[in-house]
Amino acid sequence: MLNEERIKLMTRMASYEDTDGRRNISVAKHFRSDYVSLQVLKAIICATLAYMIVCGAYLYYSFDTIMTDIYKIDLWAFAGKILKNYIIFTVSYCVLVYIAFSIRYSKAKKNLKRYFNNLKLLGSMYNREEKDGE
Repeated sequence: MLNEERIKLMTRMASYEDTDGRRNISVAKHFRSDYVSLQVLKAIICATLAYMIVCGAYLYYSFDTIMTDIYKIDLWAFAGKILKNYIIFTVSYCVLVYIAFSIRYSKAKKNLKRYFNNLKLLGSMYNREEKDGE
């Protein structure tokens, strides 16, 4: 005999497995600190590349101005300004990434806990049906 409650639960669980389940399982394989630090490391690399691209584009488009004023510019101050802006950009981006991936990790753990509780509930439904059938 079909149990409607069990079918609904199994459908919800299958839907979760197909959508968010795979991603949440891959997130939960790691410890929180390992997962977040890996994402922050990726963010540092991406921020560095993005900053280099932006600086390269700025140098390319204002090359004539820079070349005419090259002897008037204090190169150490200019390099310090570039470095300061890079550090501010990278740190702020990494803080945002840290917050975002900490939240993502917490949600993934909470969703997986709910999923495993549903698995236990499903198992108890089967056991109850088995006992009632005897």
